[in-house]
Amino acid sequence: MKKLLVTLTLAALFHLSAPAWSQAQNSGGGFQSGRRVANQSGGGYTGGGAQAVSVAEALKLPDDTWVSLSGKIDRQLGDEKYQFSDASGCIVIEIDDEDWRGLSVGPDDTVNIRGEVDQELTRRKIDVQYIGKR
Repeated sequence: MKKLLVTLTLAALFHLSAPAWSQAQNSGGGFQSGRRVANQSGGGYTGGGAQAVSVAEALKLPDDTWVSLSGKIDRQLGDEKYQFSDASGCIVIEIDDEDWRGLSVGPDDTVNIRGEVDQELTRRKIDVQYIGKR
């Protein structure tokens, strides 16, 4: 009787852990069940979602809103922080070092940025995920 109970317990544990083990084995990126596995292979969703706005509009949008802006980077404010401006105003943007992807930009260059509105305690900024020259 004890052998049967131990065998059933082990079988139940194996049955419950098999899906998690299978998922861990298949998490190396690529497609699973017809959908992309997010951030497993360094890729992710690349389509739309970011609305084209001006700086003045971005300053009024809710936290975590995806936006696309066109303008100039006027100056560096600190580590990974810059002042970005267009005809409607200026806003602080944050560009992680790896997001530059080797791109060089000066204050006279017009750039397109895509990122997320980030409401901090005292101000809004844009957390840039993509930058490109026009």
